[in-house]
Amino acid sequence: MKRLILICIGLAAIGAIAFGGFYLFQRQITAYIFDRGVARTLGQDPTANLSDGLHVYLCGVGSPLPSESAGPCIGIVAGQKAFVFDTGSGSIRNLMRMGFPMEKLQSAYLTHLHSDHIDGLGELLLQAWVSGGRSLPLPVLGPPGTKSVVNGFVAAYQVDRGLRIAHHGETVVNPAGHGATPVEIALQGGSNQKALTVYEKEGVRITAILVDHAPVEPAYGFRVDYKGRSISISGDTIYSPSFVEGSKGVDVMLHEALDPEMVAKMAAALEARGQSRTAKVFRDIPSYHASPEDAARAASEAGAKELVYYHMIPPLTARVLHALWLGNSRDKFTGPITIGEDGMLISLPADGREVHYSRAFR
Repeated sequence: MKRLILICIGLAAIGAIAFGGFYLFQRQITAYIFDRGVARTLGQDPTANLSDGLHVYLCGVGSPLPSESAGPCIGIVAGQKAFVFDTGSGSIRNLMRMGFPMEKLQSAYLTHLHSDHIDGLGELLLQAWVSGGRSLPLPVLGPPGTKSVVNGFVAAYQVDRGLRIAHHGETVVNPAGHGATPVEIALQGGSNQKALTVYEKEGVRITAILVDHAPVEPAYGFRVDYKGRSISISGDTIYSPSFVEGSKGVDVMLHEALDPEMVAKMAAALEARGQSRTAKVFRDIPSYHASPEDAARAASEAGAKELVYYHMIPPLTARVLHALWLGNSRDKFTGPITIGEDGMLISLPADGREVHYSRAFR
């Protein structure tokens, strides 16, 4: 007993000395930690260690509802080319935290023009210009109306453009690289107008796919193919046969989804508190979003190897909600199902079959 007491006293003394030492030298210790962090991260290319293949950056899996997740956004690295699909609020900061290579960015794509899919576009254009060192405006492709949206963001950032050029100089921020070049994709349906190749260079092919997000028309999903690997991105849609067809055989399908029962309960709670206008929005939105089971059905019918949910409604603020939100999805699709999270990186090595999941941050 006496020995145990002596050991406890000794440990307490060591702890007190350690705490006192840290308190006395905390500036030196924290400065050392900061310097090590700077040396290990800044100026490094996180993509240098990526294998050749398709790499999917989940920069935003959230919805317009308040949560810790950013709005919908997916970054893609295919070989030496990079692309961004949608730019939800907060997503571009996530993309930069993940080490996305802005200097490799070729173009950006908008699935449709709802505010929650475009409200980070200004930040993307800024990062593409400054961090990416662009000498030409960034091509931004999307449905009709994209020109108006893009030109509005460019106009809004004109004052910022002048300030940054004046401060940093034209050799750092090339005036010719500021802004964006909007391109409108015309897919209106019909037997031969449900898919269109919108990019094809150096083995990378991007296909726009017409989806059903009525009354938002047109709205697009996208498919990316590179060296025998493929992914598809639903954008916002209900179960859509055209998206199923355009996603045939993909390695990973990324699909949005909304749980109608959970949203209905939220609408009822809002009505009970007299918030009828917000409740009406909650009553409306299930009509143009897929349920988790709908997305699983789409993945199954497309023959997708894996299904990843993103842009999820309502926000899944705790893992205990996952099973409730998924419902019977695993009965509809027997392949691997993943509920996406901000900061998740999905890697598909070229000409292989593996799919690797990792986290750039938590």
